[in-house]
Amino acid sequence: MNDMKSQNNVSKKEADVTRRGFVKGSAVVAGAVAANLSLERAAFAAGDDTIKVALIGCGGRGTGAASQALSADKNIKLVAMADAFEDRLNGSLNNLASRFGDKVAVTDDTKFIGFDAYKHAIAAADVVLLATPPGFRPIHFEAAVAAGRHVFMEKPVATDAPGVRKVLAAAEEAKKKGLCVGVGLQRHHQKGYQETIQRIHDGEIGDIVSMRCYWNGGGVWVNPRQPGQTEMEHQMRNWYYFNWLCGDHITEQHIHNIDVINWVKQAFPIKAQGMGGREVRIEKEYGEIFDHHFVEFEYADGSRCYSQCRHIKGCWNSVSEHVTGTKGRSNIGGYQLMDLAGNTTWRHRGRNDNNPYQQEHDDLFAAIRAGDTNYNEAFYGAKSTMTSILGRFATYSGQAVSWDDAINSEINLMPDEFAWDAMPKVLPNEDGYYPVAVPGKTKVI
Repeated sequence: MNDMKSQNNVSKKEADVTRRGFVKGSAVVAGAVAANLSLERAAFAAGDDTIKVALIGCGGRGTGAASQALSADKNIKLVAMADAFEDRLNGSLNNLASRFGDKVAVTDDTKFIGFDAYKHAIAAADVVLLATPPGFRPIHFEAAVAAGRHVFMEKPVATDAPGVRKVLAAAEEAKKKGLCVGVGLQRHHQKGYQETIQRIHDGEIGDIVSMRCYWNGGGVWVNPRQPGQTEMEHQMRNWYYFNWLCGDHITEQHIHNIDVINWVKQAFPIKAQGMGGREVRIEKEYGEIFDHHFVEFEYADGSRCYSQCRHIKGCWNSVSEHVTGTKGRSNIGGYQLMDLAGNTTWRHRGRNDNNPYQQEHDDLFAAIRAGDTNYNEAFYGAKSTMTSILGRFATYSGQAVSWDDAINSEINLMPDEFAWDAMPKVLPNEDGYYPVAVPGKTKVI
């Protein structure tokens, strides 16, 4: 994959900001090298125990991640921010500064705009928060690990198989360097999930024979196309509806539930088959993604998970995970175990449980402080991401797809060039409609 290129044809104001960011970022890189501040060699400079954090991707989830990071430890400061869009960065910065005061130490010199902005933010910090649209995650994670930075990255961690392989390779490098890596699959830090799944692993409902999981809801936002937008800007402003950026909602949202099933199984599926399409959400503003998926994932022991995700208003909704064993069953997200007749045998009430979004940052920063060289969630984050991509491959193609064929796919969704006037690989026709996968015809491997 080509490295990101700075945009060439942008408004004068944004171009000026980008050029200033490059000069300032280059100075930061040079200064970090000269001072030998890599976390591999010195935890925090000159006896100062303040952890410097950079946020890359300043949308709602990025702002939330920065808020949770700043709340995880009294000696954490946000020192740099990066985003493709200046308005997103400034909105996030104003929000965080109003809440956290002098814990937000971002200046004009450490605000970086554009496709190359991530490089300069990484250079300025000890810990990097990656919260851009998921398609950029492999590039940013690889760069952060190469620079010796601890990382928190939002889920999913890629949108195609080459991206997953890049993340797995960087995860191995992070392990060698002793870097801590957190992934935003926060159920792993949620007390109710932890206790429920531990009881399942302890055999309280017997051997698992079947599983089902859901993310069925009404869908998300749309940002209408604006006059003068390039195709690249339009797709990035509407990243949820383009696979190179989002991976479809089976990957962007349903990964949470699929990941829980993998956690229960302590394994990943060996193949999948399924069906899906666009039944209701068919207008051009919904890009190329489906509005429903149903996937049957098969595991090596022959057990199966039946997975549903849907973005259609007015339908039955559920965000949940369920398993059936030889002695009972569980509503996992309900923190409940039952016998085969449906009688509750155990329940976690969760009245005083910590917010799992906060807990995952508390745990990450505690691991960084402790020098825990084994704290690395990138491996299961990448493989659960790949599970969701396997499901998309099955629904888009209409074929049974093996894990091995899926993870070795060479189909790369990312653009060949990153610039505002560059073209993504998927483009609209003359009427503004994007091509959509056709089961039985679409090739995914």
